[in-house]
Amino acid sequence: MFVIRKKTDNRVMRVFTHKIADIAGGVNVATADLTQPVLHEGTPIGKDSNGLYHVVKTALLKANAANDATTYTVAKGHNFKVGDIIMAKTAGKAYAITTIATNSGNNAYDDITVGTTLGVAVSAGDVLMQAASAGASGSAFKYAPMALVGESYDVHSDGNLFVNAWLIAVAKEANMEAPINDTIKNAVKGVVFI
Repeated sequence: MFVIRKKTDNRVMRVFTHKIADIAGGVNVATADLTQPVLHEGTPIGKDSNGLYHVVKTALLKANAANDATTYTVAKGHNFKVGDIIMAKTAGKAYAITTIATNSGNNAYDDITVGTTLGVAVSAGDVLMQAASAGASGSAFKYAPMALVGESYDVHSDGNLFVNAWLIAVAKEANMEAPINDTIKNAVKGVVFI
């Protein structure tokens, strides 16, 4: 019997235009850190002391915030959880997230609240990052960015994700789901962003 099925294809906008050198054999990325159903192509990752890789958590600011703010409006799609420590810049202040709530004015945004201000004025388009520890100065990445995930993967709850990770590549920043800033770009030195 002859059957005709109608199907819609979606055009996939790839992050990488050229992939040159990856981490041989792939890497395992911890899924316990993730809150989203997909680990997107181009997401920066870093390694812990045991050799397990983790997502470098980031969130894109959608509204300006003064240097005394304790609530930051960000785009949904981030992997932050209550208890994660955030910073607006390295070597600055970093404090733990106390609440994450959907923004009352726009349900495409979340309001991330910290107990103590990050102490720096930020603008829409800036990026919040996960810090290693809380404090009034000297903040640093919890996991230093070293590579970008090479493809998109569905996140599952039955173990870590085995992914390919690229150290040297050319990537289209506009196609990346995970927001990045110059600090992250400088850390993944082998990737050229266009």
